[in-house]
Amino acid sequence: MGHIYLERYAYPKRLISSPPNPELGLVVVIPCFNEPDLEATLQSLVGCTPPECQVEVIVVVNESVHAAPKISSQNQKTIADASAWLNASTPPLPIHLLFEVLPEKHAGVGLARKIGMDEAVRRFNTIGKSGIIAALDADCMVAPNYLTALEKHFSNHPTTPGCSIYYEHPLQGSLDPAIYDGITAYELHLRYYTHGLRYAGHPFAFQTVGSSMAVRTSAYEKQGGMNKRKAGEDFYFLQNIFLLGGFSELKQTIVYPSPRPSDRVPFGTGKAIGAWLREENKEYLSYNYHTFKILRAFIENIDQFYSLPLEATWDRLPLEIKAYISREKFELKILELRRQSSTSARFRQRFFAWYNGFFVF
Repeated sequence: MGHIYLERYAYPKRLISSPPNPELGLVVVIPCFNEPDLEATLQSLVGCTPPECQVEVIVVVNESVHAAPKISSQNQKTIADASAWLNASTPPLPIHLLFEVLPEKHAGVGLARKIGMDEAVRRFNTIGKSGIIAALDADCMVAPNYLTALEKHFSNHPTTPGCSIYYEHPLQGSLDPAIYDGITAYELHLRYYTHGLRYAGHPFAFQTVGSSMAVRTSAYEKQGGMNKRKAGEDFYFLQNIFLLGGFSELKQTIVYPSPRPSDRVPFGTGKAIGAWLREENKEYLSYNYHTFKILRAFIENIDQFYSLPLEATWDRLPLEIKAYISREKFELKILELRRQSSTSARFRQRFFAWYNGFFVF
């Protein structure tokens, strides 16, 4: 499977020439764009308790072919500083520092993450084994048991294709106090949304944070790898991984993403905090709880959608759902899913492949 993915879908060139350790089991991939403190993230990883398997870190420093001089200058400083630190400290795990100039059309975190994750697939393919790819960001810190917890989680859950890793944004520190107020509200919003989906009974009720996820290379390849989106790449990627079933949560360790504002992506944490700082009343709005009650009433009827007459199926929908989707479209989709499903369990699986996070969101 590995060679098929690498030949057809992966970033087209090998970036690391040195052979991997035959005992390689985990690769941490870090996209890095205009980052002033990559060294802190690397030190956090180096300070982790080492797992039984071998670990590598792949950092993809990247910029657009049309990057502003200020960004290019920062990237070169990041590389120089990180290289000097690597040479002086000789860390106990290989850290590969890559630099890629990206085409303007796709320049962004999605492609940068894909480049690193595809290279991780190549590393594992070289030694003829599957492994774990953990996604992190260049402004994150991790708990000391981050690496050992990842190894243990995938060992204890041999069928899981991937996991969402528990995270906490720092709530105090040297930044503007308003930033910590904002990240508190934003993180509560993220957690509230996931718990709301879980209450509603949706099977894909997981956090989708790019710096707090990990996947098996087999699942990564099967679902077509990482996308090239400039933002939201994590959400889109994990929706595909969810379809494999058995997705899990790793709660025994912590990733600490930065709460700082940022204009590097059109949406996400950095953008949300920037908007918060500009707000005068400092009020963060989230979803109405009644929305999740509607979703729950809808999801509770899914098994009946497989066997009931179409008219009765439509009649069971909450009024708010009927206002969102036309009767014709809904009934055509139910008929299609029935034709493709030999059992109610298969129908449910296909239903949620359609009624996934994109549809709900």
